[in-house]
Amino acid sequence: MEKDQTQNPNDKVSNEKETLEEKPQVDTKNDEIETKEQTHEEKILELEDKLARTFAEMENQRRRFEKEKEEAFEYGGFSFAKEALSLLDNLERSKQILNNDDTLKDSEALKKTLDHFDIINKDLISIFAKNNIKPIESLNKKLDPNFHQAMMEIEDNNKEPGTIVQEIQKGFVIKDRLLRPSLVGVSKKIENNDEKNEENKENLKKK
Repeated sequence: MEKDQTQNPNDKVSNEKETLEEKPQVDTKNDEIETKEQTHEEKILELEDKLARTFAEMENQRRRFEKEKEEAFEYGGFSFAKEALSLLDNLERSKQILNNDDTLKDSEALKKTLDHFDIINKDLISIFAKNNIKPIESLNKKLDPNFHQAMMEIEDNNKEPGTIVQEIQKGFVIKDRLLRPSLVGVSKKIENNDEKNEENKENLKKK
């Protein structure tokens, strides 16, 4: 009886093996592969995003370069043209000085000199026009702050207030860009002293 009750050690090991075999085994390899696949997909998406951004930035740079190239071609002589306008100013000042010189008034020398100045002036204007540099029309025009700069007001009831009645210095544009504004005098209504005095009296009475 005692012998039957004693458990064989070999039987115990055998039972343990069977128990282990019966337990379901967790397949960790597939999970690891899926995780790696997801990581690779994310990396690919990230690379695609970076590539798209790089191409977009390259396209923006190309457009900026094209725009800068066009502006350089169109307005490359902007600074030179602006400086060259001083030639016209100096010619005009010289004419005024000669006209105001009493010793030269009505002389043949003055007439010939002024004629030469006019020829030079016309040639300069013609050269400017060939390079798309044009004078701004001012006289009898309404004041436009984009092209005109008012330097004074001139009483004139024959013109609408704000009308340019005097051009002090001619302005110019190069294509659609302002080189310099025209310096002008604009009209304003003549003040009626009688009406002003009456208005002042009325104001005093109200006080």
